Amino acid sequence: MKEVFARLTSDFLSTILFAALYFSTGNIGLATSVAIVGAIGQIVYARRRGRELGFMTWASLALVIVLGTATLLTSDPRFVMAKPAIAHFAVGAIMLKRGWMLRYLPPLVVETIPEYVTGAGYAWAALMFALGCGTIAVAVTGDLELWAFYVSFVAVGAKIAAFAVQYVVFRLAITSRLRAARA
Repeated sequence: MKEVFARLTSDFLSTILFAALYFSTGNIGLATSVAIVGAIGQIVYARRRGRELGFMTWASLALVIVLGTATLLTSDPRFVMAKPAIAHFAVGAIMLKRGWMLRYLPPLVVETIPEYVTGAGYAWAALMFALGCGTIAVAVTGDLELWAFYVSFVAVGAKIAAFAVQYVVFRLAITSRLRAARA
């Protein structure tokens, strides 16, 4: 669990830096510049440690630089606020691959209710696309407080709720199938 939070913090470090500095100083230029430098610093640090950088790391750096530069040139924070939407769309596209979720589940689930797992995988993809659209809708308003609330509570809360629903549905479906098999 600790590793998951470390990865999330690493993935969203430039966004966290941007939001923290913008809220504390109100200076869009400073917040954006620090976010760009932070993203580049992460890459330099990883390279010096000999870590391989995957496609998503490079794509994230490119997004931070491109959207950050657009923010600096226009003084419009909406470009930076749109970045999480791109991540949601990318993850959603990956989740459209049939059976992507199978490797993350225990054998009992995979063997007992594989069709539920496939359906849940597509439902997760739909959720990612919906959250991406919501992020863009909120970013277009230009309201940074609303955006921060959306990405911090609405998007995270939706994922937690989806996981809880999936857990309950899977548990009920497995229990039902096992009872039917015994009968």
